[in-house]
Amino acid sequence: MSKPLRIMVLCGQSPRHLYVANALCEAAEVVAIVHEDGREPGLRKTLRKLRPQVLLPKIWRWLRDRPRYASNGEAKFFFPETAPALTRPELVRRCAYINHPDVVRWLDELQPDLVCVFGTSLIRGELLKGGRFGIVNLHGGLSPEYRGADCTFWALHNGEPDKVGCTLHYINAGIDTGKLIAHVCPEVKPGDDELTLFWRAVQDSAAAYADFVRRLAAGERFGVPQPGKGRLYQVKDRGLKHERHLRTLLEAGMLADYRLPGRIHWFEDAE
Repeated sequence: MSKPLRIMVLCGQSPRHLYVANALCEAAEVVAIVHEDGREPGLRKTLRKLRPQVLLPKIWRWLRDRPRYASNGEAKFFFPETAPALTRPELVRRCAYINHPDVVRWLDELQPDLVCVFGTSLIRGELLKGGRFGIVNLHGGLSPEYRGADCTFWALHNGEPDKVGCTLHYINAGIDTGKLIAHVCPEVKPGDDELTLFWRAVQDSAAAYADFVRRLAAGERFGVPQPGKGRLYQVKDRGLKHERHLRTLLEAGMLADYRLPGRIHWFEDAE
């Protein structure tokens, strides 16, 4: 029986992030779970965040998404019986921002075999060198066609429910452009909507993430280059007209009779 990998988890703090972290805790020896608090130091960085072109899209996204989470739907989806919580809260370490020197120092001290990421800000600099087997991310879209933000929304907006899903990939200096490990697509059923499909994709991906960690420990190798650049969607790209377009498609019955089983495609390294 193979020895479990020692991994460091870098993740957000929403219920979906905690759910994925818990799945990884079952599959490996987790040495730390790192949460970022979103505070970057320096007056220049603070002023940059207050620029209208930066601040206004964030306000729009907050206003847009607030009603969707008002009923605590995400928590109930991922933790139907209990309050959202980590199974290993004693492993939590906090940092002001994910590329903080403290995180690099923890990597040097703990020497994990693998760094597993889900729901942090963009990884840069020295962190890209983390882990004996590298650093892996769970992205909420099918790369390379759907990179960046709100990829479930854009797949539906573009009339492509079959391209809703998540990608496990190695992290490089680009945005969701590293070598592919797996595409995970959820079941699509009549009456589904953007959030339900996104959450289901993450739920399925948590199991795939854990499976990947176990298989990597057993000696299997994954990772193939992405076939092209695809498209990068940004938060600012999603406007009111796009919201209305998707609403029209759903009200017209785009998913009324749509049925598609869940599926996963692994990208094994043949070398």
